[in-house]
Amino acid sequence: MKKILLAVTMVVALTLTAAAAGKKLSPAANPNGYGTVPKQLAPPGIPPALCHPCLFYGGDLDPNAGTAEGFSDENTLLINGSSTYASFNVPAGGQAKITGILFNIQADANFDPNTATYDIRSGVSSGNGGTEIATGSGTISVATTGRVFIGLTEFTVLVNLSTPVSLTAGEYWFNMTPTCTDGAVDGSCYVGRMFFSNTTSGTNNVDGHAQSGNALFLNSTYFGFTYEPWCSLVAVQGQCHLASFGLTGYRQKPH
Repeated sequence: MKKILLAVTMVVALTLTAAAAGKKLSPAANPNGYGTVPKQLAPPGIPPALCHPCLFYGGDLDPNAGTAEGFSDENTLLINGSSTYASFNVPAGGQAKITGILFNIQADANFDPNTATYDIRSGVSSGNGGTEIATGSGTISVATTGRVFIGLTEFTVLVNLSTPVSLTAGEYWFNMTPTCTDGAVDGSCYVGRMFFSNTTSGTNNVDGHAQSGNALFLNSTYFGFTYEPWCSLVAVQGQCHLASFGLTGYRQKPH
């Protein structure tokens, strides 16, 4: 019976994969959005519960905003290795210890990954991945946000770093990519999409000004981009302004 169920699962998955193959996929969830970026961030508020202790949070997705968007951030049997990076600045004279990375992820299929990879870099620019500071993988914590955008359900996903990372003053780029590569157990790994949410107004941000505007990058062998600025890919510049992500950790006093 187990062999029969496995065979049925594989047939269904391959059928869905074939259907997906005939459809042109986009790295953006809503590439034809419209609207403008607010000139100021919303006041600070309450971040997701998983952002604890919350060092930084960029703000919530606003599903009704004309500039609402999702950026490819997925490692699945459909799209292998497509990651979006967002920035965070440690101010001059400051230090920060990072213990975890939190992304708000939109998904269009059964969303149940158990692990994610993470990456921290400095000096990222167009076509250049800069310097790797820390990379690894780990189990994830997941919670629904209650938000739905163009049929995509949004989840808060947190991965804790295997070893906390201390950062001195400067700008850094962070990625956290959920992994769904076991098609024998989860057929949605063949067809599901995952998108990293943006934030239009920074609602409920925590130190939202620590994120640089228009500094998102896509690194994707599937779509053929090497650290490509998202502002060169989206139809409306407001879509690439800020990302909905957070960092757990602490401010540190310089020694």
